[in-house]
Amino acid sequence: MSTRFRYESASPDPFWIGTVSTPFRAVSLKQDATCDLAIVGGGFSGLWSALKAREQFPDASIVLLEGGCIGNAASGRNGGFCAPSISHGVSNAVARWPQEAETLVRLGRENLDGLEQDLQTYAIDGGFERSGKLNVAATPWQVDGLRAMQQTYARFGIETTFLEGAALDARFNTPRYQAGLYEPNYALVNPARLVDGLAKACVARGVEIYEDTQVTALTNRNDSIVLTTAQAVVKAQKVILATNAAVPLLRRLRPAILPIWDYSLMSEPLSDAQLAAIGWQDRYGIADSGNQFHYFRKTQDNRILWGGYDAVYYYGSNRDPNLTERSETYRRLEQNFFDAFPALEGIGFTHRWGGIIDTSARLTAFAGTAMQGRMAYAMGFTGQGVSATRFGALTMLDLLAGRDTERTRLKMLRSTPVPFPPEPLRHWMVKRAQADLAREDETGERSLVLRTLDRLRIGFGS
Repeated sequence: MSTRFRYESASPDPFWIGTVSTPFRAVSLKQDATCDLAIVGGGFSGLWSALKAREQFPDASIVLLEGGCIGNAASGRNGGFCAPSISHGVSNAVARWPQEAETLVRLGRENLDGLEQDLQTYAIDGGFERSGKLNVAATPWQVDGLRAMQQTYARFGIETTFLEGAALDARFNTPRYQAGLYEPNYALVNPARLVDGLAKACVARGVEIYEDTQVTALTNRNDSIVLTTAQAVVKAQKVILATNAAVPLLRRLRPAILPIWDYSLMSEPLSDAQLAAIGWQDRYGIADSGNQFHYFRKTQDNRILWGGYDAVYYYGSNRDPNLTERSETYRRLEQNFFDAFPALEGIGFTHRWGGIIDTSARLTAFAGTAMQGRMAYAMGFTGQGVSATRFGALTMLDLLAGRDTERTRLKMLRSTPVPFPPEPLRHWMVKRAQADLAREDETGERSLVLRTLDRLRIGFGS
């Protein structure tokens, strides 16, 4: 007799979609057009680029082309964790970019402040709440890692509180975790409402947005860049490539990112008694400390989003939309959920979904130009794009304008990430790294392969 899992009755769509009362919709491009700036991609990266371009160039004609629906890819499918970081965290900045770590940490904190200010300026209700983040540890070596994290944070003046025993139980009470590190300067958003608000703010300020308008080719000409779509062409003086996890239109960028699939479950709303049973009273997000890690948070109506753990790479960098359905991962997510929350046994799930993360080999974004400096790109955000895409958008605008700024001088952004090898070596490499990371979670011992990658400042994650 087969075991039925509760996720099986869940809707196979992101929960966030249903939280937008009047979703933004746009027509497709039907006739040829010309503009000063064309933006390819309608997620966070493209929308922030459009909004910030309008601030800097009030009279410019700006056209944004989205191949599907605004925010239907990674920007509408993430957990909404909005970090005060542009470098995949403080520890990653120190490990990979030690000489500019202080600058990276400061710019990350300033970027989160700027994002909050922008939402207030444009009256965007993106569900923003600076409610903090609790990092939790399940093993002695993960506890040691949290203590090391606290020491690293202290170097940069970042406030944290170490929690264990009764102090942890008061914040989060489950049998799985032994200790926690709480950081108050961390935010959460509703991804779909943020995307929707950004799109509406752009259109209200004269940005032309077209959906269902897939750009299939970019051609550099003497007087413009020509963007080809199925229905029409756009001639632009400058272009921003904001496609992130999609196949890059610029061929030389294709080896620089991997499409890593990430999956989530959304629970039914919890009662006050259920929340009290797990000690989760405030609204901070939570993430555990494993290489295979879960991230989880509460929604406005007190559901629990439970995501992560499986970071799945499909052979050949497969991006088939049908891969959002992966029963073995949903089963594992459900089992891990009830292992972490035995007091919630019996609760159901209302939504399940997957999405793609644009992973770089050093876990941080990179940026650059092409076509004689008339096209800019930023990608490789590796699961941290909710906030970092705003910074990436500002960097791309700096690059297009030829400005020498603190952003454009960052080695993290200017240097090219190590390319991923072609298949079948690519698939083998990912599987080997994942196996070693899983073994480290079980034993606390880092393999020779992973230590070698550390020395080369190469990593794998989400």
